[in-house]
Amino acid sequence: MSLVCAICNEVPEHPCISPVSNHVFERRLIEKYIAENGTDPMNGQPLSEEQLVDIKVTHPIRPKAPSATSIPAILKSLQDEWDAVMLHSFTLRQQLQTTRQELSHALYQHDAACRVIARLNKEVTAAREALATLKPQAGLVAPQAVPASQPAAAGGGGEPMEISEQVGMTPEIIQKLQDKATILTTERKKRGKTVPEELVRAEDLSKYRHVASHAGLHSASVPGILSLDVCPSDTNKVLTGGADKNVVVFDKNEEQIVATLKGHAKKVTSVIYHPSQSVVFSASPDATIRVWSVTGGNCIQVVRAHEAGVTGLSLHATGDYLLSSSEDQYWAFSDIQTGRVLTKVTDESAGCALTCAQFHPDGLIFGTGTADSQIKIWDLKERTNVANFPGHSGPVTSIAFSENGYYLATGAQDSSVKLWDLRKLKNFKTISLDNNYEVKSLVFDQSGTYLAVGGSDIRVYICKQWSEVLNFTDHTGLVTGVSFGENAKFLTSAGMDRSLRFYSL
Repeated sequence: MSLVCAICNEVPEHPCISPVSNHVFERRLIEKYIAENGTDPMNGQPLSEEQLVDIKVTHPIRPKAPSATSIPAILKSLQDEWDAVMLHSFTLRQQLQTTRQELSHALYQHDAACRVIARLNKEVTAAREALATLKPQAGLVAPQAVPASQPAAAGGGGEPMEISEQVGMTPEIIQKLQDKATILTTERKKRGKTVPEELVRAEDLSKYRHVASHAGLHSASVPGILSLDVCPSDTNKVLTGGADKNVVVFDKNEEQIVATLKGHAKKVTSVIYHPSQSVVFSASPDATIRVWSVTGGNCIQVVRAHEAGVTGLSLHATGDYLLSSSEDQYWAFSDIQTGRVLTKVTDESAGCALTCAQFHPDGLIFGTGTADSQIKIWDLKERTNVANFPGHSGPVTSIAFSENGYYLATGAQDSSVKLWDLRKLKNFKTISLDNNYEVKSLVFDQSGTYLAVGGSDIRVYICKQWSEVLNFTDHTGLVTGVSFGENAKFLTSAGMDRSLRFYSL
């Protein structure tokens, strides 16, 4: 708001205010008035120049003196204003048109760039998968003669031997199993409750993080890794079985595939790495168990122990015998040296499919899970069912014995893991998991100190306290296999997202 002089009624150039009347004046006019009268012009009270208070304002802009004093002048002024408005409007329209063209060009370039990036990403993914496939092929050697200590292929044509007839448990075999159990029991008693010095401590294990992921092991057209095992003698060698019907041996240190083994007619649901030989085993719903030579990259034997899909595999501590379970309700005990089925047993009273199988560390007893939520313990020498553990609901998905032979961990489709004491034959702990949690894999580390659970995510528990020390959710699909490295130096997992992952410090 402009200040107006009380004397001249115009905007003052040098405004000041009178403290006597609180009116604003032009300084030169009020000074002249005070010199002549000595009073405030508004109320007549005495006023001096020293009492005036200057007002600081921006320099006032005086309005132009009216120039349109005639009708032609007014019309000319209006015409000039109209012309100026029209010129400004034309300029704005030109700028708008130019901006629209620039925006359209930028959007076109952005769309083209997005298409190029998407194509390049697709090509990079395809190249990585091709590289992962080509690496092992470049390093494969010609098939070699299998050493005498390994199962030999029959026939001159290189075809794997297919054996299905039962031979029986001879006294020599039973004595061999008993001798091995005696040695293992003695060794375990010597160790006692001492934990290996090299074993990773719980506080260090809790700091593990995801360090590597490999997604190119199995085909992307039928995604999913369904089984996992780590070589006991060289934990850098990892074995996986996939929905693409292939078995893959992967080297953790070299980060490359050692061998891709093809031969199953259906997906591979169970795999085992032999602890001392360059041999691996696999099982499938195609009702076969295959024995593979890693160095030769070929199948050296096919064991047909079952009439339906094979659901579980476990290698005996001697390294010479294989336990298998099947949907045909039988478990079978086979000699991997000859490929012959030694015995095949079913529980006729149950009449239910077997879902998994696992040897006890001593090798004289083993456990099987059933589709009707039962866990059965069997005596191998007598081929009899010696104990049953009810309590789960839904098919049993995984079982695992601890290294000390005292504990059995079981998982089923009831979102829980149950721990059983084999000495007292009872359930002493139940770990309840989240609702709808699917347990797919259970494994103790080699010392029996930690228990890993794989399924909807990965969890690691410390035994005896049974408290959770680790939880990983890196997989985008269901975790189907989990395993420890030597002395729990690392943890590895595989899942339906087609990835093999490693976790460590």
